[in-house]
Amino acid sequence: MSMNDAYQPINCDDYDNLELACQHHLVLTLELKTGEILKAGARDLLTRKNIEYLIIDDAGTEREVRLDKITSFSHPQIGTVVVSES
Repeated sequence: MSMNDAYQPINCDDYDNLELACQHHLVLTLELKTGEILKAGARDLLTRKNIEYLIIDDAGTEREVRLDKITSFSHPQIGTVVVSES
């Protein structure tokens, strides 16, 4: 899947939950549309060229994940959130 695919913004409530996770530096279990599962710390959200990214700490390595590539994320405090497009 190319990083140049047209970006599809995610639902505002899902974005708000990611923002909360970043504020509290929660360790999320992320399921990506590729099938990859990550357990990583939520650090920040950023927008670059009209594409939104979640910055995560993946075992000490900072990584950017496009929000529209996330199928779901979970944490005991927020439960499981299935990401939907806006």
